[in-house]
Amino acid sequence: MAAKYQTLAETLRQELLHQGQHGYKLPTEQELSERYGLSRQTVRHALQMLEQEGLIQRRQGSGSFSTGRGGSTSRQVAVVATFLDDYIFPTILHDAQSVFAREGYSTLVYATENEVSTERDILQQLLSQPVAGILVEGAKTALPNPNLQLYRQLRDSGVPLLFLHGACAELKGVPCISDDNYSGGYLLARHLLDKGHRSIAGIFKSDDLQGPQRYHGCVSAIRDAGLPLRDRSFLWYDTQDRLEMVNLNDISLLRRFLDVRLDKSTAVICYNDEIAFLLIRELLARGVRVPQDVAVVSFDNSYYSQISQVPITSLRHPVPRMGQVAAEQLLRMLQGESGHSRALPWELVERASG
Repeated sequence: MAAKYQTLAETLRQELLHQGQHGYKLPTEQELSERYGLSRQTVRHALQMLEQEGLIQRRQGSGSFSTGRGGSTSRQVAVVATFLDDYIFPTILHDAQSVFAREGYSTLVYATENEVSTERDILQQLLSQPVAGILVEGAKTALPNPNLQLYRQLRDSGVPLLFLHGACAELKGVPCISDDNYSGGYLLARHLLDKGHRSIAGIFKSDDLQGPQRYHGCVSAIRDAGLPLRDRSFLWYDTQDRLEMVNLNDISLLRRFLDVRLDKSTAVICYNDEIAFLLIRELLARGVRVPQDVAVVSFDNSYYSQISQVPITSLRHPVPRMGQVAAEQLLRMLQGESGHSRALPWELVERASG
């Protein structure tokens, strides 16, 4: 059974929904106490709850006023992802939704397909139909964002905004929950160096911030080992290339990498398990042994790393996982706390690939 203050808070939410407009004044604490036969302390607790949710502003000596966010979406959180069918997103969404649901929030889920035009449409919708808070995986975070002004409008409207995986570089003051990608790249390269590899290649994604960060860690470890950096040994691909590889089974890009760029490299660091899986399949089809001839390592520790013909050495996050961390952070922001960025550490799961 809900506590009395929670029941009153829900009643007042419905009143705010019915009234709708910004600036609507709620009855005083005394009036509410008398109307519902509750103590002033219970009424005050309910009003504090509504204030933390951003539904009302309490003005000393004047009363409690609607912020205009008391509509039907006031207990909804928007989660904006790049791809809903991305192999890591279902776990992130499940973890986040579980946290939100425990606090009485439902979840609206959107996908941009990592296109800034679709992202723009979604942001405009969220401006016209406000939600309690937004957890967003920005589109093409390694590139300048043409939707910066929309993000600023959302931030300035008072809707708590939290980035996932990569922040919009031009938007200051908005926190982000991300992977510690530099350290992850360094860790994988260091692992291969410790195995005796002295010529390491890499495949990284160019239009999402994680790619340059992971590359940076990788080449920093190679540099710190006193080994030469060979630019031609690194392949960059973008979102369209990824769709062609995964959806159309067009791996011509990987074949050109093996034909032209791999050269004498004995190990490859891949942007993620998805690419590592495809690369290992092509290597084996060519009669190249993994890891005896070429070691392959990657990020995410997903099911790809376990169903691969050669199980993949990959990085994973220790618990708590990203979806839980992000949802808990956004809930704290909904309660009026300042948001803080956090980069989650990686740990190595060593398997047969390298």
